[in-house]
Amino acid sequence: MVLIAAVSTLVAPTASAADFYTPPSPLPAGQNGDLINTGPSNLAISVPGIGGPLPGKATRLMYRSQDSNDKPVAVTGTYIDPSASWTGPGERPVVAFAPGTYGQGDNCAASKLLNNLISYTPPFGVMVEYEIVQIYTLLTQGVGVVITDYQGLGTPGNHTYVNRAAEAHAVLDSVRAAKNVRGTKISPTSPVGMWGFSQGGGAVAAAAELAPQYAPELTIKGTYAGAPPADLGATLAQVDGTILFGVIGYTLNGLRDSDPDIGPIIDQYTNDKGKAMLAAVSKQCIVETALSVGFHRTNEYLKDGRSLSQTLGDIPKAQEILAKNKIGERTPNSPVYIDSGTSDDIVPHGQAVDLARDWCAKGANVTLNRQLYPAIFPGLALGHLLPDFLGLPAANKWFFDQLTNKPSGGNC
Repeated sequence: MVLIAAVSTLVAPTASAADFYTPPSPLPAGQNGDLINTGPSNLAISVPGIGGPLPGKATRLMYRSQDSNDKPVAVTGTYIDPSASWTGPGERPVVAFAPGTYGQGDNCAASKLLNNLISYTPPFGVMVEYEIVQIYTLLTQGVGVVITDYQGLGTPGNHTYVNRAAEAHAVLDSVRAAKNVRGTKISPTSPVGMWGFSQGGGAVAAAAELAPQYAPELTIKGTYAGAPPADLGATLAQVDGTILFGVIGYTLNGLRDSDPDIGPIIDQYTNDKGKAMLAAVSKQCIVETALSVGFHRTNEYLKDGRSLSQTLGDIPKAQEILAKNKIGERTPNSPVYIDSGTSDDIVPHGQAVDLARDWCAKGANVTLNRQLYPAIFPGLALGHLLPDFLGLPAANKWFFDQLTNKPSGGNC
């Protein structure tokens, strides 16, 4: 693709860009989705075009949202206004793109990686913006794309990793924020699509079912939720001992911010090695985390030598938190496409099937795509990642059918 041929020089963010991520204190009064600040965003992969840069003009955003306790919070992200024409019927859509797992350190924010593509902090801190191809695929179809950083990535505080409500709020408010940017090709009434895989799949699934109450003014045409971690307890159990073991650390760190009562409980059960691991991964991106703690098991980090899943089963507060983060308790009022591999070794396939079943029972329009693949080197995350790439043609077709008013009836 011609866009890939022109890659700008990879440099560290400027001081002014770094300052952008510090929100005013107190936050200005306003509504969710209101813009707090905007600034230029220079995409790492961009070429000049007659009508502007290709694939589009990017704007860095800081917008108002709310955390899982309904308190106001500043979230950052990027809106990319496409250069390509929209050839479908009606108004040009805007797509909320929810990133997959990038990490928990502030340098892992998608809005920073889009500017640099590759970041490196010695000795093992390598990170790549690995979803740029799908983002650019959307842009080449003429839709606007807004990419949230989620709560706490770039901005102060721990990133509230896989927190159902916080991520749903961040996604839905990113659309509101994009529509508030001046001089773009989208409008306040532009239809909406949502796209996400893995962590992002959970975020958009949570957003789809929360939208009727939280953002009823948005006309959501369809949501692609790839490998969504709808059942956090099941996912934490499966990822234990895999290359992505460190996401358990991200989850526990995030819970300290969203549910402060769990902090003393984490301290009570973790040993010194566990406390050191949690502190280390809080500053890392996913590649460094995989290289430093991949394939370890939670029993190494707990005082009683049991697994985290066994320990959580004995803690009522932990069970309460897992329950409130479960996706599937509410009903989307727009079509959803759930994509999951039968041999997913990170996010259990069974809980994706359960999500589809729960939504279908509530009358939702759900398409479940079960990708049948044998287990390939279990624990290396190939069973998690390959279905995402192999399923993209079918997923993109379904997605653009929704955006072009060719809705699916689902396969419930």
